[in-house]
Amino acid sequence: MSVPKSYQAFRRAPGKEAGTIRATVEQVPPLHSQDVLIRVHAVSLNYRDVGMLHGKYPVSVKEEGIPASDCAGEVVAIGSAVTKVSVGDRVSPIFDLKFIDEPDPEDAVAQLGGTVDGVLRQYAVFDEKVLVHIPQHLSWEEAACITCAGTTAWNALGMTGPLDRRRSALMLGTGGVSMFALLICLGAGIHPIITSSSDKKLQTAAALGKEGTVDVINYNTTPDWEKEVLRLTKGQGVDIVLETVGGSSIEKSVKSVATRGLISWIGFLGGLELDKFVDALGSLFLKVGTLKAIQVGSKADQEGLCRFLEEKEISLKQIIGKTFEFKDAPAAFDYVYSGQQTGKVVIRI
Repeated sequence: MSVPKSYQAFRRAPGKEAGTIRATVEQVPPLHSQDVLIRVHAVSLNYRDVGMLHGKYPVSVKEEGIPASDCAGEVVAIGSAVTKVSVGDRVSPIFDLKFIDEPDPEDAVAQLGGTVDGVLRQYAVFDEKVLVHIPQHLSWEEAACITCAGTTAWNALGMTGPLDRRRSALMLGTGGVSMFALLICLGAGIHPIITSSSDKKLQTAAALGKEGTVDVINYNTTPDWEKEVLRLTKGQGVDIVLETVGGSSIEKSVKSVATRGLISWIGFLGGLELDKFVDALGSLFLKVGTLKAIQVGSKADQEGLCRFLEEKEISLKQIIGKTFEFKDAPAAFDYVYSGQQTGKVVIRI
């Protein structure tokens, strides 16, 4: 395959243009011995990407960096010492380039689209050790949803641990992580319950499973949704809550979780009101429950998810809510920021 000298990308705009992304032309760097050049075929967006763009995500961000962490691409060139991938392989990078097996407490993170340049570009170079082979049955667009949203859902559901404590799970909202988690639940035999303020979005979620396999709750029409969760689980509560909202919902999440259950704290769409978490901890303590902060996962987690998707032949087409062309990437960011989407928003490159 021919190797280009330059390519197009999008970067966060500076100064008066802050809150937008702008098109740039980048140079393909020379490959070091363990470097891999991939042609990016598709990118999917997470709230994190637009949150950082608008200054609403509390992490370090590279100034004028290339956004986005999730992509699927094709290997087009390799360094002289590369052994793990070959030209033509279909791969995705991991979210944190320094989180291979276990995080090093003394090593800074290198998270795509945040502290280092991301993947909203036509070509990218990675060290071979951070690349994961993607399932063969998935399209580029489907595979582009795995890195952040998919691995976060996998990790939040505790899929690397014993299965006997995962009989039921509650997903808050119908964003990318929640919808991906719903598919994992259906593939693993976990009873899923999912919430939204939109009946239309709930219909989309319910349609992912066979009739009656997905329970849905509209939290606008059922404001005491924690009581409905208990009713649906015969008073036991769910084994796992994927807490994507934060302070405004944590009390109800604690009431929804079963004794010795797990609340995986993923996001803060409802605010970072830590005092509400503190207030809820007493009730969680009485349930002998666990509150665990989730920030995506390791390379091993992503590889485990890919094996699961391939073994179960799980399609991800159902969780792609809308697709944009590369030239329309700014509109894709605006769409995610508006909160209109169900599932994932993908940019085709």
